[in-house]
Amino acid sequence: MRIALIQVASPAEETPAQRRERVAAMVADARGADLVVLPELWAVGYFAFDAYEHAAESLEGPTVTTAREWARALNAHVHLGSIVERDERGRLFNTAVSIAPDGSIAQTYRKIHVFGYASREAQLLTAGDRVAVSDTVGLTTCYDLRFPELWRSMVDRGAETVVVPAAWPAARREHWRLFTSCRAVEEQVLVIACNAVGTQHGTELAGTSRIVDPWGTVLVEAGTDEGVTTAEVDPAVVAATRAEFPVLADRVLPMPLAGASR
Repeated sequence: MRIALIQVASPAEETPAQRRERVAAMVADARGADLVVLPELWAVGYFAFDAYEHAAESLEGPTVTTAREWARALNAHVHLGSIVERDERGRLFNTAVSIAPDGSIAQTYRKIHVFGYASREAQLLTAGDRVAVSDTVGLTTCYDLRFPELWRSMVDRGAETVVVPAAWPAARREHWRLFTSCRAVEEQVLVIACNAVGTQHGTELAGTSRIVDPWGTVLVEAGTDEGVTTAEVDPAVVAATRAEFPVLADRVLPMPLAGASR
């Protein structure tokens, strides 16, 4: 399985329409990949909080429509990262969208853990309330990396691979590396994490998109510039790891209470 991680910068002087056109060239460079992954909210820019309301779109909007065209042209799965989605009630969500090679929407996920530290995401967006796992693939977004209970919930629903689009700041780059590796080992999953780059409204993004296998081996890590990073990955590594080192099967549930008599 060939995976392409596309790191995208979202400068303030560029409109979402201009960015989609520019990113299309990078997506074309990923031809031959089975899965193409983009970062969180790249079209509007994660830190462009004042633009969320204007840039919000439905699942029939320009970003999803464009990604569906990309998937058909590449005959590949395209995880478009995420968009600011407006639902029928006018609520805004940070919604990840995965597209099948035929251009159909395969899976969506509304970010559950919206971020509030030095961010207006939690103020502007509604938190999702559903775990997303389909055909052994789980979806999370950025800040979700810090919540292992969500990841264990995905594993309990059959996840073997988890895709993580992000806009993770450079100031916490080592946290990004730590959590992507930790979640891969802890949950015995393949973690495919694509991060944004550049500077958005004064915040530098970390880049360093990476793929980590269940043993904690970093199969590839990108630098801090825009561009496409590819890697060959064997998804069978998950089943092999779980068979060889069956930590998930050794869980004791429910956990005994402290001080409980035997």
